[in-house]
Amino acid sequence: MPWWIEFSEVARNLGLVVAGAVGVYLGWKRVTVANQQAEAQTRQAELTRRDHVAELFNRAVGQLRDEKLEVRLGAIFTLEQICLDFEDLSGPVLQLLTIYLQESPVDYGDSEPPADVREIVRLVRNRRGRRE
Repeated sequence: MPWWIEFSEVARNLGLVVAGAVGVYLGWKRVTVANQQAEAQTRQAELTRRDHVAELFNRAVGQLRDEKLEVRLGAIFTLEQICLDFEDLSGPVLQLLTIYLQESPVDYGDSEPPADVREIVRLVRNRRGRRE
């Protein structure tokens, strides 16, 4: 075989290797950028969700002293859901509800406490039992 044919095959193979390497590099760069974008979107979604939870938390705390029992119960159930969905917020929620009960002591005598107080006690007991 003449030398120029062998040289052309070597040059062709070398070109294919270089083209393949460039293709792999460009593909890797594209995947890297896509991963960074996905991570940024995930972080943004988590921040948005946490903002929403903070709004729910603040609204629920404000509703704990509402005159209507159903509003107070809704607030307690909202705080319970926050405990379930965000384990890192469980401690502050339980602390808030415990302080709420301590700061509003009422002697119910022989009668049963109202449903909202019973729900707070149930929630605190259940969550503390899970943590221990």
